[in-house]
Amino acid sequence: MKLGLHYWNFSTPAEPTAIAPTLRETAQIAEQVGVDSFTVMDHFFQMDQTAPAEEPMLEGYTTLGYLAASTSRMTLGLLVTGVMYRHPGILAKTVTTLDVLSGGRARLGIGASWYEREQRGLGVPVVPVAERFERLEETLQICLQMWSDDNGAYEGRHYQLTETLNSPHVLSRPHPMIMIGGGGEKKTLRLVAKYGDACNIFGTSIEEVERKLAVLREHCAAEGRNYDEIVKTALIPQPPLVDPDAWLADVESFAKLGITEVMTMPDRHPVEFVNGLAERIVPRLKSIG
Repeated sequence: MKLGLHYWNFSTPAEPTAIAPTLRETAQIAEQVGVDSFTVMDHFFQMDQTAPAEEPMLEGYTTLGYLAASTSRMTLGLLVTGVMYRHPGILAKTVTTLDVLSGGRARLGIGASWYEREQRGLGVPVVPVAERFERLEETLQICLQMWSDDNGAYEGRHYQLTETLNSPHVLSRPHPMIMIGGGGEKKTLRLVAKYGDACNIFGTSIEEVERKLAVLREHCAAEGRNYDEIVKTALIPQPPLVDPDAWLADVESFAKLGITEVMTMPDRHPVEFVNGLAERIVPRLKSIG
């Protein structure tokens, strides 16, 4: 079982001058102790469902570029890129840049975006949900074209590119992992089956994850896709250090469903958190899956 660290909060410690050194130290310790992937959110305001929107939030791809220079092994990505925040051609170039500068460690986590407060606040177009998913599919097509040898035009309903030139090419082969986040059964999981290398499901319960994976299997059958080719990941909201035995029991149940990477979020000072993972979680994860 692989372990991912999702760094969602830049408020601990509280001093803005401590954000960069704490982020760097956390990532470096996480890599040293065996964490496999490091992700940050693609938000510009903190999510007001979980904390005040005014709390510190960094732009995601700039943050990952900083981490690329501070680490050497972990994969780096957003959980997940909001499709409305960047033009697809620019997004493909941004992820390519991260991949080249990190030595082939980028992954494209992407979803339909949802946080309208920050979109309206910063002037990002807010479009109906159906259109967001249309744009998501076109974005996936554009990224795949730009990561191929096809430098030609792209003509979609929402996006038109006269050239999909992308030099240098990505170092990842055949391209950075495309991880589509979310558990929407009609649209999101269909896009996973059609375009994704990986899915990311919110691990609220064993039963919920099992049902989502069953739906994904159905979409794979409809698309003629090998279900087993898709990497299954889950973000577990329960803090692992509060009750490691219970958390690891859930991970064992997820592994039986085919989940091969679980992601966790700090619930305390992030350096303290990764040291706790090293002592109480990582050694036991090696025997799961």
